[in-house]
Amino acid sequence: MPLDTSCIGALCFDVDGTLSDTDDEYTARLARILNHAPRFAVRNPERTARRLVMWSESPGNALLGLTDTVGLDDEVIALINWIHRRRRRPGRHYQLVPGVDGMLKRLHRRYPMAVISARDEGSTMAFLEQFSLTGFFDVIVTALSARHTKPYPDPILLAAQKMNVAPEACLMTGDTTVDIWAGRAAGAQTVGVLCGFGEEEELRRTGADWILPSTAGLADLILAD
Repeated sequence: MPLDTSCIGALCFDVDGTLSDTDDEYTARLARILNHAPRFAVRNPERTARRLVMWSESPGNALLGLTDTVGLDDEVIALINWIHRRRRRPGRHYQLVPGVDGMLKRLHRRYPMAVISARDEGSTMAFLEQFSLTGFFDVIVTALSARHTKPYPDPILLAAQKMNVAPEACLMTGDTTVDIWAGRAAGAQTVGVLCGFGEEEELRRTGADWILPSTAGLADLILAD
């Protein structure tokens, strides 16, 4: 269903691929290598490269993407939750999706805002602090904040409670089917963005209410009226 901006009372953001930029340089380098592979083995080098990077960055997201076309069950979602809660990412230099800081400045104080991350608290805070984004967010939910992580609705429900809004008034923005599943399960509206690991077809199939080329365009979308 189309996005209803009049119902939005709070904003929730994923981190990887939504606020934090993916490593496009690494993906492009890997795609060039895969271009030399036999076509019967690798039909689409760029898509395959993005999927491999997704596996390395967030195996739970990739697992959900693989199972999306055949349906989900409790065991698959439980496995994704287990992976996210136990994964610890090594220290890294983060990149910001271009335009995200300006978008957050425009939306700050107009809506309560929350980070909904499947990262551990340390790496989530390291990213936010590196780009001085912490002050934009009223709530920061990480992998261990709620009983379950995405694609369960628990993190969004927790953030809504802390922001004192109904889950249905939240808008969940993310780049993967994990984010869309979590948002829908919580009763929130969802926006899929194409600046991360997700692809438009799978995000639409999962039920995203709107698709944006980049998270940076969110302010234009919801402040259009």
